[in-house]
Amino acid sequence: MNALWKTTLETAGAKFDADLVTDFGDAAGERQAALNGPVLAPLSHLGLIAVGGEDAKSFLHNQVTSDVNHLKAEAAQHSAWCTAKGRMLASFLLWKEGDAYQVQLAAELQPAIQKRLQMFVLRAKVQITSRSDEVALIGLAGPGSAALLAQAGLPVPAQPLEAQEAPAGKVIRLEGNERFEIAVAVAAAPSLWAALAAGARPVGTPVWQWLQIQAGIPHISGPTQEAFVPQMANFERIGGVSFHKGCYPGQEIVARTQYLGKVKRSLFRARVAATVKAGDALFSTLADENHGGTVVNGAPAADGSWELLAVIPENCASGGPVHAGGPDGPVLELLPLPY
Repeated sequence: MNALWKTTLETAGAKFDADLVTDFGDAAGERQAALNGPVLAPLSHLGLIAVGGEDAKSFLHNQVTSDVNHLKAEAAQHSAWCTAKGRMLASFLLWKEGDAYQVQLAAELQPAIQKRLQMFVLRAKVQITSRSDEVALIGLAGPGSAALLAQAGLPVPAQPLEAQEAPAGKVIRLEGNERFEIAVAVAAAPSLWAALAAGARPVGTPVWQWLQIQAGIPHISGPTQEAFVPQMANFERIGGVSFHKGCYPGQEIVARTQYLGKVKRSLFRARVAATVKAGDALFSTLADENHGGTVVNGAPAADGSWELLAVIPENCASGGPVHAGGPDGPVLELLPLPY
């Protein structure tokens, strides 16, 4: 994390675990505040890669699951990068700034993914660089967020995954209740944070992760690399997979899975009275060896429970119960997805 940005957040009361902002002194109160908003979160769990150059569009289009050729400057899209076996190495949010594509992913995965992408450049006219140290990623969510953006002199995208140019950055509207992400140059971030914090409560990154779970948006991190094909994580339902584009790593597996209907595991949203984290196993007597699924993301909710997104076999989800922590652990309560 950029030193200036970290100092800004520390001055505002942020508590850190390495580079992750855990809270601003009252984690439980911050989760309660998120119920009504607006809340303001540093997205310190995310990294950013720029892919630029004359061949950047075709290069990315031939690597990722989404249709980069038709990604407009005023839009963002979900995407994934897969192995040859169709398993997701990373999940992305993509958008354009100037002539370069911005690739947002889990910060813990960025160094390895950036290095691996570079291996595929070969003779293409493509430059791949890290922007994590020069761009601050800020989340703003809840009723009143759009008005706060306008008061701060920022554009207010109207539709989910609409992106608009802003001074020193970009504003993207995300799925959910007035949820926005702002990618801003670090030099401009302290003044922007102060302006938004005048009307929104600062909250730790886990609160934002909870809001992502409520929106049904999965996030691939280290513990879940290569665990799922995109359809298991509902990527085709959030616009992260194109079935009309040409070849990319894993494309044959992803297409076959879609058209032959062989996906027997899907993404579910749930609540449970136990701490859960990415990669944790779930348990069901209806599954082979009791393996009833895998947690994709988990975060504490305002009521003291944990909410999660998990890939669960369809027969286990419909036949229940599914347990966390062990075969006799707390039972998951399945919740509706918003799409």
